[in-house]
Amino acid sequence: MQRRPMPRGLTARATLAAAVFTLAVVPGWTFGDLAEQGTGWPILDWLVTCGWSGLAVAWWAPWCSYRRRDGWLGAVPLYGWYLVAILSWRLALLPYRDWEPRPDEQWRARWLTGDLLGYWRADATSRPVRAARRPADARRTR
Repeated sequence: MQRRPMPRGLTARATLAAAVFTLAVVPGWTFGDLAEQGTGWPILDWLVTCGWSGLAVAWWAPWCSYRRRDGWLGAVPLYGWYLVAILSWRLALLPYRDWEPRPDEQWRARWLTGDLLGYWRADATSRPVRAARRPADARRTR
């Protein structure tokens, strides 16, 4: 009997989410401090730190049911770190999802049953799309 993989537990997910959050925020703080020390402009520290958070949000957003353009919101001070925290928590559970997919990604998502009830799976290989008939034989729609 083949054992199906299960979602991560709370401790493993929280540890992984903390590591992802650290990877997304600490380099921005470091580069921001270096930029401020090099130029003497405190505003440059904020710009670099928030820009780094915006890049992290834009990079990870598509995997977590956010749009890539939400990276602009990730560059907003404090709100960007909130978005990074949400994305870190969601990334730590992938390939399973405990949130409902957006309407534009529901075509590839499927609701899991059995032991995984309450989770979604929406990876690219979860359900290949195949036509029942050749396109030339299919009935035309209006």
